[in-house]
Amino acid sequence: MAFHKELDILQQAWAPLAEGKFEIFSNPILTQIAQKHGKSVAQVVLRWLNQRDVVIIPKSVKVERMIENREIFDFTLDNEDLAQIATLNRDEIIFNHRDPNMVKWLAEYRG
Repeated sequence: MAFHKELDILQQAWAPLAEGKFEIFSNPILTQIAQKHGKSVAQVVLRWLNQRDVVIIPKSVKVERMIENREIFDFTLDNEDLAQIATLNRDEIIFNHRDPNMVKWLAEYRG
């Protein structure tokens, strides 16, 4: 991220909620922080990204989730919250654009 900032490149979270993988919505750290702020885990994750200047593109087909996803500007995560969330980094990606099988799947996808 520091390198991108140096070059004025915006980071983008294409799947900011990890597509619900890794038990993200029941993670004890995220749950505790969400309760502390009276927010959902999804809102905490989106706020965490937003506070780090990452462009977020959450996807939902449910209107109530869309509304919830945009209600992240009435609270701020403190340094302790940010540090706790940072410990959750798995150094894994959920969608590898360098994987030849994934590239082939994308090229052939007809939705």
